[in-house]
Amino acid sequence: MKKIIIVLSLFCITWTQAQPVRLVVAGISHGHNAWILGRKNDAAVQLVGIFETNQELIKKMTDKYHLDPSLFFNDLNKMLDAVKPEGVLSFGTTLQHLSVVEAAAPKGIHVMVEKPLATTVADAEKMIALAKKHHTLVLTNFETSWYPTTDKSFAMTRDTSFMGKIRKVVVHDGHEGPKEIGVSKEFFEWLTDPVQNGGGALMDFGCYGANLMTLLMNGEMPTSVTAVTSQFKPAIYPKVEDEATIILKYPSAQCIIQASWNWPFARKDMAIYGSNGYIITKDNNNMKAKGKTGGEVEYKLTPQETNTYTSPFLYFADVIRNKITIPSFGTYSMENNLIVVKILEAARKSAQTGKTISFQ
Repeated sequence: MKKIIIVLSLFCITWTQAQPVRLVVAGISHGHNAWILGRKNDAAVQLVGIFETNQELIKKMTDKYHLDPSLFFNDLNKMLDAVKPEGVLSFGTTLQHLSVVEAAAPKGIHVMVEKPLATTVADAEKMIALAKKHHTLVLTNFETSWYPTTDKSFAMTRDTSFMGKIRKVVVHDGHEGPKEIGVSKEFFEWLTDPVQNGGGALMDFGCYGANLMTLLMNGEMPTSVTAVTSQFKPAIYPKVEDEATIILKYPSAQCIIQASWNWPFARKDMAIYGSNGYIITKDNNNMKAKGKTGGEVEYKLTPQETNTYTSPFLYFADVIRNKITIPSFGTYSMENNLIVVKILEAARKSAQTGKTISFQ
């Protein structure tokens, strides 16, 4: 009898561990909602609920992705109590991120938000305080976190014999503009709102460079932030900037972040210059590098080569199940993304006042 109980217990443990991680979505106005709404349930992740109050948007997404109407709830707390998820994916406005954490953290539910973490430092600090109090996590999802070139670049900068000391980093992010690329009206309304998004191109794409530089500098805060913004298309974006350049100064390095809704094409690339060599990424898979000796080497990388998670939902699921640990100041981490929001807030203030903002 004891053997049977032991066998059954082991079977139950194995069966439980094999179950997909139960996730819900809080808000679906973000243009990236297709990543989860269009994804089929599998052995790793199961979508068990969607919170949204915009009936027109619900109808549109239900028709587009053939969603079961029973997935939808008009009350976030009731949804969390009803379906008891392990994680929440926040796909509403950036301003709403705090309210999602306020609802989820006390229930012991982890949260992943779309970049950036928050519109203000005050909100970011509240979110992190709640997560720490209730022993939950708040992850921030960046597309560049899924890039093999990001992982390869980070690894190569740690090889001081090849790279030397990081001296300058230049990051380019953006596209032709939200309207120009045809984002949905629901996404456009808040993405171009200075309160709900915290700004325009500066917030939308400046966050990538701040996130990557914080990773490269292993969590070191810049000593100062200087930013210049422009509004080249006021007829389209009357409330926010569509062009931003941010300069981060460190004791031993500089970073130039070029965030734009005016690029002639979409881009997410960076150049890292060290005292011994350089790394230049072209996109998610292609990069080149040169050390002090030898010629320039081109790389065409695969996720398998760099052990890169190309799905943020699988990464979130493995973090929840303790299969992996978020690295200190990793791109998804709370520590990194609090610094990102501090940089963005200082950049906004610098652009508004015309002055350099010092952190010293």
